[in-house]
Amino acid sequence: MEPERPHHEGLEARIADAIAPTIEHMGYELVRVQVSGKERPVVQIMADRVDEAPFRVEDCEAISHAVGAVLDVEDPIKGEWTLEVSSAGIDRPLTRTKDWNRFAGHLASLELVVPQDGRKRFRGIALGADAETVRLRLEDGTDASFPRGNLRRAKLVLTDALIAATAAAPPPGGAEDADGAAPDGQPYSQRN
Repeated sequence: MEPERPHHEGLEARIADAIAPTIEHMGYELVRVQVSGKERPVVQIMADRVDEAPFRVEDCEAISHAVGAVLDVEDPIKGEWTLEVSSAGIDRPLTRTKDWNRFAGHLASLELVVPQDGRKRFRGIALGADAETVRLRLEDGTDASFPRGNLRRAKLVLTDALIAATAAAPPPGGAEDADGAAPDGQPYSQRN
């Protein structure tokens, strides 16, 4: 079965299409590609392990080397750029149906492209998703559905409950735990 890939547009979509098969073959799933900056763009790659084991610094390094090689060949960005690879972190972006369903019951925020009910930003308890719609229980207690195609971004909100539910959270103050796990959301960088 083909893994669900997050929706991207433009340059980010071209990069995602180029790198996803490589990282999937390595046992990872693409969570998000984001390109920022103009003078020397930064290509940020967020990934998860398919086996849901803790994401380690070595995972970032392996993905960085493989993705860097693919992007050197594909050459989607002219000139110099920087590559950053990280885990999705505890307060991860919600980009795939499985993310919404896995973290149902936790606080999430989202921003829409086109306003719904006069608003672009919403916050509430994630109730899950399907291929077309994501659902939140809003802070006023009402349930709302949002078309996936209208999401600009969505992410989990860092709460004590989320921290407690995230078994792979690293110990405070260290880049790695005793087993070598990477800190959630901390990038491994490579310059190209």
